[in-house]
Amino acid sequence: MDSAEHTHKDNLRISAFANRLFLRVEAIAYLVLGILLALAALLGIGNAGASLWSALQERGEAVSLVVAIDQLLFVLMIIEILHTVRVSFRSGTLVSEPFLIVGLIASIRRMLVITLESSQANQPGKWTPETQAQLDGTMLELAVLGGLIFVMVISIYLLRQSQRTVMRRPSVKREQA
Repeated sequence: MDSAEHTHKDNLRISAFANRLFLRVEAIAYLVLGILLALAALLGIGNAGASLWSALQERGEAVSLVVAIDQLLFVLMIIEILHTVRVSFRSGTLVSEPFLIVGLIASIRRMLVITLESSQANQPGKWTPETQAQLDGTMLELAVLGGLIFVMVISIYLLRQSQRTVMRRPSVKREQA
């Protein structure tokens, strides 16, 4: 065996060892990330429950309801991210659709919070030039969020369509052969 073959075999062994090591580090990182996300979701559910309880005690005060809805949607985002981590851990690949769904939830969450907050500005005696400027800013933000939601929904649709096309292709090749 010449030295070039020996060097090549050594490189292959080192490469295989590094690959196994990095896969283990990645698995540990996913595990720790999943545990932390699960804890954050549990804490978020507890906080949302406390906010709902205080809103109930205040007879449906709008501000308490806004906080509770905001926290519940935040927990939903955390759960979707946890799902993404689980899918990535299982498949070993990063899947883009769950991230689009998290972005969609975040955008809808922000739209709901803005809408609920701006509904408080309509109450008598609260209308000032500052609230008008704030309303103008929130209307622009709502328009941008609406466009972003539209783009994400179209992206999810196109992604699912492309996955269906890929799933159908092998059966077409089998029929031709």
